[in-house]
Amino acid sequence: MKTEPIPEAKLIKCMAKQITDSRGDATIEVEVAAEFGREEVSAKASVPSGKTMAGTILKTKDAEDGVLLAIENIEKKIAPALMFKKVDSEDFDHRMLTLDISRGKEYLGKNAMIGVSMAILRLEANIRKIPLWKLISEKSRFSAAKPSLFMNALNGGVRTDFGLPFGEYLFVISGETLSSENDAALALFEKVRRKLDEKNISYYFGEEGGFAPRLSSIDKPFEILDECVAGDPNIFIGIDASASDFYKKESDKYEIMGKTISRGDLLLLYKGLVEKFNIRSIEDPFAALDLKGFEETMRWIGDSSIIVADELTVTDPLLINKYGLRALASGVLIKPNQIGTMYETFEAIREARKFGWKVIVSHCLGETTDTFISDLAVGVGAYGIKAGAHTEPERRAKYDRLLVIEKEMAEIEEEERIRKEEEKKERRKLPYY
Repeated sequence: MKTEPIPEAKLIKCMAKQITDSRGDATIEVEVAAEFGREEVSAKASVPSGKTMAGTILKTKDAEDGVLLAIENIEKKIAPALMFKKVDSEDFDHRMLTLDISRGKEYLGKNAMIGVSMAILRLEANIRKIPLWKLISEKSRFSAAKPSLFMNALNGGVRTDFGLPFGEYLFVISGETLSSENDAALALFEKVRRKLDEKNISYYFGEEGGFAPRLSSIDKPFEILDECVAGDPNIFIGIDASASDFYKKESDKYEIMGKTISRGDLLLLYKGLVEKFNIRSIEDPFAALDLKGFEETMRWIGDSSIIVADELTVTDPLLINKYGLRALASGVLIKPNQIGTMYETFEAIREARKFGWKVIVSHCLGETTDTFISDLAVGVGAYGIKAGAHTEPERRAKYDRLLVIEKEMAEIEEEERIRKEEEKKERRKLPYY
């Protein structure tokens, strides 16, 4: 009996529209669809936005600060190159990279490219009827695993109008399950709220959902977080210093809480905080191009704290390789919108792991309710996921998706166990068993 061949899924739609992110800024949502036999399968992806960092262009924007130019690039440049071709996310990424060979993706725009890349990957998962994280694991050739939660507790720096010098004060939470980590994160956040209320400290909520309190000393926020941790071995404190925000290029110095200090003084400040409050993760401790600062941080603090690069490496495989060879960090943030395609994102993770760096998949300042990074963090087996606080719907969506993923993983594991049991039973029926 002749069997019918499995039909190929061919792309029949690739379009985009302008939406707003969590800050009210314009970003894009991409919708794609494929014809699969007699079915039409579709998928969407929306693109987060961050500040433009040294050496990277995150957005293609039009004169009115919208993203109509990026939409035009998708519909008039990218779509014609992909339309009616077999849906293959890696092949489509390569086609886009052939269209735009510029270092900074100036021709198509990173936001246009990553929107299509994410949507196509999700479409391929939908066609195959498997969870996105599982497809990511297959495509990236990494083992899926549970990440730790890098939860935003306090906001400071230029993201607030209060006095805290660092951008984010984080709890890093590990546990046996994602649901136990999530429960711990929610409980910790409530502890922080109670501490602030007990101490009559006024606050509002920052862009990423954390408390933005009025505190007048360097130590005070760490004292509050340390009291909440209360010696729990599964939780430690981390910071995103965002040092580029308080770096003064003209003097080659840093300004913290009204004081101008040298690179050496800032390093001593970090060293003291690490020793006093067991801070075990510091992101962007120095300005993006202050390589000496990163070098000294690794030398003096690298054994006791993860030194995480973000603005230094911007999810670029070439930069990760360059700075990995110089041992300027021990961890890296991964933000797909910084590089432009998922193929390059996987390459960036591969480079980071070559140097033994811890991979932390991260949200952005301007977020949407798209949960792609949750699947990415699990699919590549990231050390952590940084998704903000549960107070904002765009951040909470990522945590909610992690809980669903955990159930999907358990179901697949159970199906695999049953399949193996059935195979074993069938083998026992064979005459030579």
